[in-house]
Amino acid sequence: MYIKKNIEQLNLLNFDLFGKDFLLTTEKSESEIKAIALIAEVLKEMHRKEISFRMFDTGLAISIFRDNSTRTRFSFASAANATGLGLSELDEVKSQIAHGETVRETANMISFLAEIIGIRDDMYLGEGNKYMREVSEAVQEGHEKGVLYRKPSIINLQCDIDHPTQSLADLLKLKDYFGSFENLKGKKLAMTWAYSPSYGKPLSVPQGIITLMTRFGMDVTLAYPEGYNLIPELESSVKKLSPGFKIVNSMDEAFKNADVVYPKSWAPFSVMKRRTELLKNSDKNGLTALEKECLENNTKFKNWECDEDKMKLTRDGKALYMHCLPADISGVSCKEGEVSASVFEKYRIDTYHEASFKPFVIAAMIVLSRIKNPVEKIDSMI
Repeated sequence: MYIKKNIEQLNLLNFDLFGKDFLLTTEKSESEIKAIALIAEVLKEMHRKEISFRMFDTGLAISIFRDNSTRTRFSFASAANATGLGLSELDEVKSQIAHGETVRETANMISFLAEIIGIRDDMYLGEGNKYMREVSEAVQEGHEKGVLYRKPSIINLQCDIDHPTQSLADLLKLKDYFGSFENLKGKKLAMTWAYSPSYGKPLSVPQGIITLMTRFGMDVTLAYPEGYNLIPELESSVKKLSPGFKIVNSMDEAFKNADVVYPKSWAPFSVMKRRTELLKNSDKNGLTALEKECLENNTKFKNWECDEDKMKLTRDGKALYMHCLPADISGVSCKEGEVSASVFEKYRIDTYHEASFKPFVIAAMIVLSRIKNPVEKIDSMI
């Protein structure tokens, strides 16, 4: 019943994602975002009912992780396996990249039987999404010149701008929690910076949240200490498109009457720009000095912690706590961090449930980009 209801809704949507990449949520229409979400829910329910959704007899899903990962790495592997694709991870250290192999060459050499390439590249501001597009252009050329019979689709597994698989998993958690997409309209979401004893965390999660949730009618308040802004152009574009979006410099103000809170540390935009240049130049001393400077500055805002008192400021003191994980939990994973142990423990299973949508989001992206008639295909399997 649940599966058929989603299929009925899918048949009412106008979407065409076949053969296309998924690099930013802002590049997809609301119908296309809904299609990914609805198919992800269908696949999740099929898995729960032990109904196979293996749609491929052959083909590779290739992952390129240029940063550490647990949830996204295993979600991509799970999605590839569940849809019937083999998984191969490109280890750049073991490849010929160190010997001068170009991006264009590497992209084509790994893609002869590939259907999907998932890329995580979030370390360099201004470079991660750019690299994904370079890979996409390379395999497109390979396809046009007859080197590749099919162009594999590229999925953004996190870059410097966006983290689409995370924000879509978050969207599905919110839809499940509030009951429908319609019920998200008018709900207040507080996307706030939070203290962390580390530095250099990407901007992509908060950027993904403010760009996607505002499109579904949520009143998003972005909060951070002075100077901890995100990419300025991105903040400006959300302001223009979303009347309910605002930026404040107070965690308490953001939490007030919030229905959802998402306290998450990130590095200031200005710091990420400096860090990128230092990384490019392999300036270890400069990176060490920058880290020391940033950690000292972070300590000025240790009170930016999601604790019981702040949760009492939310709507009826019962807001949903969300986090992409791993959270910096005070007294557990660190001395002082993003969230108190008591608050995190209260919502720990909710955060696990939030993460559980990610493999199905990725599987939905694979299905929509590689299967010509995905709804018909799924309907034939249930």
